Amino acid sequence: MRIMPIKKTSVNRKGLLPLVALVMSFPLPLLAQDLAVEPADTLLEQQIDEVMVAARRPGTKSLTGAVGGVVIGREELFKAACCNLGESFTTNPSVDVSYSDAATGAKQIRLLGLSGIYVQMLTENLPNFRGAATPYALEYVPGSWMKSIQVSKGSSSVRHGYESITGQIDIEYLKPEDEPGVTVNLFGNSMGRMEANADANVHFDERLSTVVLAHVQQEYGHHDQNNDGFLDQPNVGQWNLQNRWKWQGERYIFHGGIGALKEKREGGQMPHAPAPLYQIGIGTDRYEGYMKHAFIFDAEHGTNLALMGNLSWHRTDALYGIKHYEVGERDAYAQLLFETHFTEHHNLSTGLSLNHYEMDEKLEPTYADLSNYKPIPSETTVGAYAQYTYALHEKLTAMAGFRADHSSRYGLFFTPRFHLKISPSDVVSLRLSAGKGYRSVHALAENHNLLSSGRQLVVDDLQQEMAWNYGASVALYIPLGGNSLKMNAEYFHTHFYRQTVIDYDSDPTRIHISNLMGRSYSNTLQIDASYPVVSGLELMAAWRLNDVRSTYGGILREKPLTSRYKGLLTVSYKTPLELWQFDATLQLNGPGRMPTPYTLPDGSPSWEENFPAYEQLSAQITRWFRHFSIYIGGENLTGFRQQVSIINAANPWSDTFDPTLVWGPVRGAMGYLGVRVNIGKL
Repeated sequence: MRIMPIKKTSVNRKGLLPLVALVMSFPLPLLAQDLAVEPADTLLEQQIDEVMVAARRPGTKSLTGAVGGVVIGREELFKAACCNLGESFTTNPSVDVSYSDAATGAKQIRLLGLSGIYVQMLTENLPNFRGAATPYALEYVPGSWMKSIQVSKGSSSVRHGYESITGQIDIEYLKPEDEPGVTVNLFGNSMGRMEANADANVHFDERLSTVVLAHVQQEYGHHDQNNDGFLDQPNVGQWNLQNRWKWQGERYIFHGGIGALKEKREGGQMPHAPAPLYQIGIGTDRYEGYMKHAFIFDAEHGTNLALMGNLSWHRTDALYGIKHYEVGERDAYAQLLFETHFTEHHNLSTGLSLNHYEMDEKLEPTYADLSNYKPIPSETTVGAYAQYTYALHEKLTAMAGFRADHSSRYGLFFTPRFHLKISPSDVVSLRLSAGKGYRSVHALAENHNLLSSGRQLVVDDLQQEMAWNYGASVALYIPLGGNSLKMNAEYFHTHFYRQTVIDYDSDPTRIHISNLMGRSYSNTLQIDASYPVVSGLELMAAWRLNDVRSTYGGILREKPLTSRYKGLLTVSYKTPLELWQFDATLQLNGPGRMPTPYTLPDGSPSWEENFPAYEQLSAQITRWFRHFSIYIGGENLTGFRQQVSIINAANPWSDTFDPTLVWGPVRGAMGYLGVRVNIGKL
């Protein structure tokens, strides 16, 4: 690692001009809809010229192939504020999103009980948001830009690489070929956050179309609800732009686009705290582009050749108190694939891939023990895969894939994966899966938010991670009362043979990132059910158990800061004329283990050994009009928050200061108001 002199980081304190003044008011009056019924003799005299049959599209639907998972559509995304990707899983029982620490606002996904670093992130089937983008990537995708989110569980397909260990999350943006027009979304909340989003879709002719996506946000709040002298969440200013294109002919299709993002985060102590203030300032610049070329040889048999790839340039300049960290990353990915249905029941997909990245990091060594750390300044990985799928109508689907990759850092390694789906009847469907996954580790880039802690960060020479994932699930569709009761039960086991472990337990003055020395695994059991009670009203309930353990200091223990269970209940109702929509979600998050506490001078422990269970309630009311809609709602309406989210906040320059031990909400109840406007064609 190159050690460079520390330069002073300037934190921009000039906010954007307020976009809209919002007044939060609760409760909202509920208006009844009167349906006028004409006399029978009048009805007999009328002639019906046209009949329209309307059906409500489900917001969430299951994946139909051999790989298990769900597709979250815009109908589901509109049930909550969903300002960005990190806020889009409120009503999803499988994906958890929580704060990584109470100082920087970094969030992380948990899937199958494990950190989001084991979930492969894709944007329209292209790997994205890796390495340096990891800590804050969930806020890089505005909610109004997303057309759908595909969440697959387990080892998934080998087509997109070897990195998926617990699953894949594929984000589908609004398409250039979607209906032309302009849509604007304005949003504000009681914590001082304002944002505006816009998308404009233009069709030049039958073949060429484009969409422009724009997002700007600014937070003005200075909230300290627990009176610890620190902002409950940093003030974030961001602008984000994308331009996507499509050209479609009979034998050739082109997709391409570019994007740019600039973000500033300002957090730390409140201005009235004693000097010197502990401040956090994080600036990020990101540019990316992608392209896809598809050559169609035989449309009837789905025979095509595709060349696709993306490029990204990412730089973050972060200041944590007096710790200054800079990281720059350049990432390039390309894939050539061939696919064909050579018979009705047989599908073959083969391909080649190339991934190359370069990374440079700068950190003053006195703030971390990097004597054993060997960063990866660059890595080039070349791979090839083949995947065969056999489908016997809708009764049986079997998918077997194998890929071989050669890394300039780790050499040659192999990734086998297998998925099986059996549907003996319309009532029951069974799935089995097994597969291996790998991951290259960038300890500082992926975890630089840990530098906000006063503990010394110790990083060892880290191996490539490797794990096996096994899964089994059964889905039932039971006719009941004229509707279908949908039930699902699933179990996944992830076993690590090589893993990077973040150890809080062994030394209260250090955070040690090291290789696994012992066992590490996770077991996840989930049961969920959904049922449309009456027309427009749907209930969904879910329960999940997590058993996640790893070896810390030679002892196999529960993974800290991880809930042992989660319960979820959602209620959604849309009135018959679809003018009003009411949504509510209740979560029960189970207790879990805290890192090993240390003893204070008075003989008491620094914190409790376990954190308690807690509940969260969110709700939203939406009023639909012809060309716009208004939504008003709230998050964490139960008001529960972690009382001590920053350890020893009164002494931020000490080695016992730690804002990274977060297990629950760091802010109380929050209200919001927004409007979506469909302006129409340009």
